Amino acid sequence: MMMFVFVLIYLTLVLLRPQDYPQMADSGIPILPLAMVSAIGAWVFSREKRFNAPQYLLLPLFHLVLCLSLLAIGWFEGALGAFLYFLPCLVSFFLLANAVNTPSYTRVVMTVIVLCAFVMVAHGWQQATTGVGWTGQTTVEDGRIQYVGIFSDPNDLGMVFVISLPMAVYLGSRGGFLGMRRLFWFCGCLLLAYGIYLTNSRGSFLAVVAMTAVYIWIQRGAIWAAMLGAGTLAVLRMMPSRLDELNVQESSASGRIDAWYEGMQMFITHPVLGVGAGQFTQYHYLTAHNSIILVLAETGIVGFTLWFAFVGYGFWMMYRIVRFAPEFEDEDDVLDWQDARTMALVLLVAQAGFFAAAFFLSRSYVILLYLLAALVVAHHSNVLARFPVLGELRFGNHVVRWAVLSAGAVVGFYVVLKVLLVMG
Repeated sequence: MMMFVFVLIYLTLVLLRPQDYPQMADSGIPILPLAMVSAIGAWVFSREKRFNAPQYLLLPLFHLVLCLSLLAIGWFEGALGAFLYFLPCLVSFFLLANAVNTPSYTRVVMTVIVLCAFVMVAHGWQQATTGVGWTGQTTVEDGRIQYVGIFSDPNDLGMVFVISLPMAVYLGSRGGFLGMRRLFWFCGCLLLAYGIYLTNSRGSFLAVVAMTAVYIWIQRGAIWAAMLGAGTLAVLRMMPSRLDELNVQESSASGRIDAWYEGMQMFITHPVLGVGAGQFTQYHYLTAHNSIILVLAETGIVGFTLWFAFVGYGFWMMYRIVRFAPEFEDEDDVLDWQDARTMALVLLVAQAGFFAAAFFLSRSYVILLYLLAALVVAHHSNVLARFPVLGELRFGNHVVRWAVLSAGAVVGFYVVLKVLLVMG
């Protein structure tokens, strides 16, 4: 319990970031590092440690490859910088994945994430109305809202709203308090949708389409998913937003495709360990604008396979829970499994939204990704503890599979890139 409290405080600080407010920025108090150290201390003395998911191995290995990619080009200081830069992502993943050891804790974390998102939308609403939020941050680029710290980019802010949306829907579906709880969370869903609109992030709009399609696919099948996904995209494109400018000839999209091409060339010339973590812009004037290409170019096939497997296991874990159909005689087992399946669907949809947005952004190393991954791993571990019949996933049994899938992903992306270049 104590570890969970400390981790929850740390999570809240990571998301709300009061330490980045102008009123606190000059205080000299390292609020976030202190919270992290306190959470680590609580974890160290906790008896409830678990490492029963492949991601516990894959993420440290990926962290190591980030450093090796820079050592390979003879830059020791850069390797140390990469180690320190990615360390909070690694630590946050381990802390949250271990702290959330019951379904009720999963719901609490979802609640905290969504409430933090509500605060960010309120800040954005004030920005959109007055031009400046209570943090002192102003709107950017024709009125697009932003927050502070790691969420000062409207695209990053939109990703927070995107992953919060299915969580808010789930929390509202539970009802209670004469329907007031349902009303609160569903009104919150409208608030999050408004927040996405205020960010005017094309990636976030496309993420909403992806989440809709995945949900309908699971519930109704691929045909319904394609139809309703296309319908959602059509509705969003009719709204006054940057989404109606999206085509391969548009300058922003064309620049992204050029960056993808340059990233692929970096991989071809440095196939094993890449050009080095954080070195993409040393070879091209723009960042990759694609989370897959960024990892592939900077860490080569070794780092990409580890990262791809890390991400892939997250989708696989939630999908197998959603599709698994055990037979229970006990009514409590049936109810617990139904709730576990619903939460798995929520996290599957949230992941789809995150990576739909991240496909057009360089967000391979952002902490939000690894917090979401930690919640996924925690839920899978909790379900596995309650229903051992689900069976563990072991990386040792899937090494060849992930090597083949990673190579296939590279080839597939290369083919798509060639098509886009022809279209452009």
